[in-house]
Amino acid sequence: MRRRGISTHNLAQDSIEGRTLTTQTADHTHIRATNLAAVLGYLRRQAPCSRAAIATGTGLNKATVTSIVGDLLERRLVRETQQTQNHVGRPATLLVLDGSAYATIGLEVSARGLTALGCDTAGEQVLRWHRAGPGVDAGPAKTIAALANLARRAVTAVQSSGRQVLGITVGVPGLVNRDGAVVLAAGLGWRDVPMRAELAAALGRPDIPVTVDNDASLGVLAEHLYGPHAGTRNLIRLTGDTGVGAGIIVDGKPLEGHLGYVGEIGHLRLVPDGPRCGCGRRGCLEALASLPSIMARTDLTDSDPQLQLEELIRRADAEEPTVTQVLAEAGGYLGQGIAALVNILNPEVVVLGGAYALLADHLTPALDKALREATIAPDAGGCTVLASTLPDTATPLGAAAQALTPLTQGRLPAR
Repeated sequence: MRRRGISTHNLAQDSIEGRTLTTQTADHTHIRATNLAAVLGYLRRQAPCSRAAIATGTGLNKATVTSIVGDLLERRLVRETQQTQNHVGRPATLLVLDGSAYATIGLEVSARGLTALGCDTAGEQVLRWHRAGPGVDAGPAKTIAALANLARRAVTAVQSSGRQVLGITVGVPGLVNRDGAVVLAAGLGWRDVPMRAELAAALGRPDIPVTVDNDASLGVLAEHLYGPHAGTRNLIRLTGDTGVGAGIIVDGKPLEGHLGYVGEIGHLRLVPDGPRCGCGRRGCLEALASLPSIMARTDLTDSDPQLQLEELIRRADAEEPTVTQVLAEAGGYLGQGIAALVNILNPEVVVLGGAYALLADHLTPALDKALREATIAPDAGGCTVLASTLPDTATPLGAAAQALTPLTQGRLPAR
């Protein structure tokens, strides 16, 4: 009897066909996500708009747009509305983003306390909370526990509005690696804190992704998306509420670097024998011009960081000589730090965020002088330094926007 066997040719052919089918499926999924991201991006920029306008604006064919819009309507990410579009006749059916089904939460850790901000998928704020403490001296364990409590409250509030939480992102003033660990936050006294893992465990919600990033990087993302200079291709945001950091947009994209350690301008050494910095070195920009260093030199009476800032602003506005002198010195150092960024990156706009925005009138005269003296290009390379219009919300707002990244990249939420 002839024994029947399995043909090696058939096995090989089946393997090739299987790989081809897998590749085709992956390619189709990637193309679909890319197209969906293009439609959502167009709607975010141009809504209200028609399906035909989306097709024209994205270069996609009308059938593809109709299919994608159908998915978005079903998932309550887009809704239809009727407007006239400035022409005579029956109102056209237009599309706008729908924020009724999903939201993200942005959190911020700073010397002035903890902040939570929720945004829906249409970009509208659904909550904003701030609490003082637990303070710089509390340490990471107490801070993460307090942050987890705040996050749980925010999740409950968002869910009670009928929305699903798609993700949580936290902004921290320091070096954050790709795993969400805080390698160094000199202003908080933290080193090697596995923040993402510990916060996710404390939160106890494995269904909600948690990410951690540098506060300045998230702040510049908010400026780039929502500020008066939204869309500026070369943009820097400088903050100093805890440490001094720069969030950087280059050619329209966030600058991330090899390991994510970007924008630590606060540890540029300006005075070699200057005051000791939290990083252990002397004379860093952070030790000379951060908000804590300014407060330490102005004899403020209150112990609460927020009340100290309010007192500092009052005394600066009253032109108290000691305070104006300290702020002028800090402004000069900031100008030198910004000049280093301008010489390397040639930004169009540098935005002063956080407390720097609130103190801008007192910082910028000395800052501008030092900037122009220290930059090599004429007229500071065309750079303009301005106060942020989002002084207190940019970091948590940028964090909420970053938590939407999977959706903006075309990955729809699970049904």
